[in-house]
Amino acid sequence: MRTDELPPTPQTWIGQLGISSPKRILVFLLCVGAALAILLLPAAQSGLGPPGKRALFILVLAAGLWMTEAIPAFAVGLLVIGLDIALLGTPRGGATDPRQWEESIAVIGSPLVWLFFGGFVLAAGMARTGLDRRLATRLLHQLGENPRTLLFGVMGVTFVLSMFLSNTATTAMMLAMLAPLIGAIDDEDPFAKSLLLGIALAANVGGMASLIGTPPNAIAVGALAKLDAPVKVDFLRWILIAGPVAVFVCVVGGAWLVRRYPARVERVRLSAVPAIAGAELAPLWQKLVMGLVLLLTIALWMTSQWHSIPTAAVSLVPIVLLTTTGILEARDIRGLNYDVLFLLAGGLALGALVLRTGLSEWIVSGLPIDDLGLTSVTLILCYIAVLLSNLMSNTAAANLLVPLGLALATGSEPRLALPLAMSASAAMCLPIATPPNALVYATDRLKAREFVRLGLLVGLVTPPLAVGITALWY
Repeated sequence: MRTDELPPTPQTWIGQLGISSPKRILVFLLCVGAALAILLLPAAQSGLGPPGKRALFILVLAAGLWMTEAIPAFAVGLLVIGLDIALLGTPRGGATDPRQWEESIAVIGSPLVWLFFGGFVLAAGMARTGLDRRLATRLLHQLGENPRTLLFGVMGVTFVLSMFLSNTATTAMMLAMLAPLIGAIDDEDPFAKSLLLGIALAANVGGMASLIGTPPNAIAVGALAKLDAPVKVDFLRWILIAGPVAVFVCVVGGAWLVRRYPARVERVRLSAVPAIAGAELAPLWQKLVMGLVLLLTIALWMTSQWHSIPTAAVSLVPIVLLTTTGILEARDIRGLNYDVLFLLAGGLALGALVLRTGLSEWIVSGLPIDDLGLTSVTLILCYIAVLLSNLMSNTAAANLLVPLGLALATGSEPRLALPLAMSASAAMCLPIATPPNALVYATDRLKAREFVRLGLLVGLVTPPLAVGITALWY
């Protein structure tokens, strides 16, 4: 028999269908199977009603897909919204109102989604005008040539930028700007490792310090706002609570890097760092407008308790001004990170359905924590958040843990939700744990085990510090 006459194999059929990754399909099906199998457990059969079982299926499926990355993380968020509507949002799914499905899709327009969209627009405007690069390079040139001072200066610049820009964009920008300097450091000099790890650490924990810095922060605040007795956490209060935690972790990590990777030179040549890094400079009027918009937005965010304009509504300032003035054009808006917005919306939907169906109370009732106090329970969940965030997206980890945690802390929800969000940003143990880790690892100047040492320090220190400082406020 000729080769072209052989009967087609399954691999041939898959190839003809244009499926390039059959392994992902298998993993997806296994996640679906695991979610269905959970429903057959005796505890699920006896303690949950039909809506709760459907919510459990969605929760387990989402967790499996986020951990295995069988499909992109944002696609899991959209899947959650779709399944919420299909399984729970119609009269057949137990909905008492035929328009209930609209609540599931309304999360896409949540104020928190608009808050993050405003942050993305602000970051895009800074990148478009070169304001972010100009600020960073000017600050670096003021640091001097002492290795220790330079390390903490680089970490400080990265930290502040990550409060308002994405940690991925901040890391990429800092690496591009410092590439000549790092390249000039001898391979045998540990100082290059301390710089790279310092950038990753500052980018990760910098997002912890600001309400728009990373999605877990918004997830926690959004969950608190939906309680029967809503708890409002504004932009300034978040900085006052999470800021000290983030700064302390960054300083402790920096001090550890100084001791672990001491520089072999007394002076570092900053002449290797260009005065201005990046693309073409924007016209002067655009820089001036961008600077004014940045100052106005941050000022309004930090004073919302006095002027009563919601934090999310303030996000319309950069959105409107940067688009109507033409600083940001259509192609700039099309290039924003909409996948993060869909992931955030899916997480909000997941949290809502877990609470709405009583699934959170059912899960909590099965946990052996009756003899533990709130502080102990919070610490346990925070360390679980650190562990999960090293294995999956910190947004996904917060999506799973925050709704469950709120059911454990009735009357004291902020004392659990806020430390959980902060702990989700403490993932440093693996090169693939966060985008900043992956970016600095791609320089080929670091080994995987060097992330583990720093990551263990950050992961151990962050939860108790976050729990302690939050307890002072609530």
